[in-house]
Amino acid sequence: MALVDNLMRLSPVIPVLVIDDLAHAQPIARALVAGGLRVIEVTLRTPCALEAIREMKGIEGAIVGAGTVTSPDQLAQAVDAGSEFIVAPGLTERLGRAATDSKVPFLPGVATAADIMLGLDLGLTHFKFFPAMAAGGLPALKALAAPFFQCRFCPTGGITEATAPEWLAFDPVLCVGGSWVVGKGAPDETAIESAARKAAAL
Repeated sequence: MALVDNLMRLSPVIPVLVIDDLAHAQPIARALVAGGLRVIEVTLRTPCALEAIREMKGIEGAIVGAGTVTSPDQLAQAVDAGSEFIVAPGLTERLGRAATDSKVPFLPGVATAADIMLGLDLGLTHFKFFPAMAAGGLPALKALAAPFFQCRFCPTGGITEATAPEWLAFDPVLCVGGSWVVGKGAPDETAIESAARKAAAL
């Protein structure tokens, strides 16, 4: 768990990316790292996602992981592509066991007490609270975190630059996942670096 904990503490925001053009991968990673956000999550929602992870790994300082991992097969593909950590939208026993067996830092999604208890059964203590806003926002996480005092969270889903500080002020939250840092379309490296700098300073 130390590895996941270290990753989550590297910066207050983990950019959550959907890469649909491989040519965008390295410029985005370069700009994010230059702005101080080294931990980058590439969601497996597009055909070029795995290749994008390989490309981004070529940028010095970038720590690249795969998000939206939903099965042991995807987990294996992501690790094979060089993913340094794995993020899942939810948690099943099958995926959890595959992740713990692989020893890769793993951040599964939870939204209920039962989800967290399943994670604890698997030896996990660090979770992505997802979908953060739709699952009840900060009041819901505060209610969940109370009985599970040993757990730490990365809320993701509906969090904005304006609301991130409120989440980050809650002690069990080590970082937040944010899609606002990188806009859609062709990457503007200057704009991304500027947004990353602001996010890194939260």
